Amino acid sequence: MKINIPTKITIARIVGVFALLVFYLAAYFAGPSSWASMTLGDSGIYMVNLVGCIVFIIAAATDFLDGYLARKWKQVTTLGKFLDPIADKMLVNSSLVILAVTMPFYGNVPALIPWFCVVIMILRDLVVDTMRFVAASKGKVVAANIFGKLKTIFQMVALPLVFLNGWPFSYFDASWHPLGRVCMWFVYLATAMSFISGVIYVYQNRNVLKEDE
Repeated sequence: MKINIPTKITIARIVGVFALLVFYLAAYFAGPSSWASMTLGDSGIYMVNLVGCIVFIIAAATDFLDGYLARKWKQVTTLGKFLDPIADKMLVNSSLVILAVTMPFYGNVPALIPWFCVVIMILRDLVVDTMRFVAASKGKVVAANIFGKLKTIFQMVALPLVFLNGWPFSYFDASWHPLGRVCMWFVYLATAMSFISGVIYVYQNRNVLKEDE
């Protein structure tokens, strides 16, 4: 089977996510006294997270690129439509988990994203994707809603900010409580939009879960 360029870009995004996970795993085994805990000047930005941010931004950009090229070149394929949402979920959810669990390994540094935010956002995706699968098996389409789009926007803003220790807002909120800084407001907004959109999805498409008569 010949794979077109847009689909290759999607596959590259998936490979990039695995590379990011391996990179953080290497940072963990390197230990808190290694390059993993080095910071960029006095910014509080860990070098390992700077790399993570760069990879995230590049991967997020490919999400736009593969869709744009597929439409422009009329190369939308079943494989591409299957892999694209998987790549998106892998990128966002892997980044959420990384930022929720890795920082304590670098010393007395708190996790950058609270676990309850990570659980809500990942659980929402699991519920919605499951409903879409069930709907597709019945020949139905689960309608999107504006809160789902807002969720994605806030995630795309929040994650790079957290990777960069809240920069550029860190110039004035660095001394604030870690959970009250500006970058966390975007995390909370993304979490709220995830929860709201998930509830709306379930409510509006509750008939999908009923047995066909």
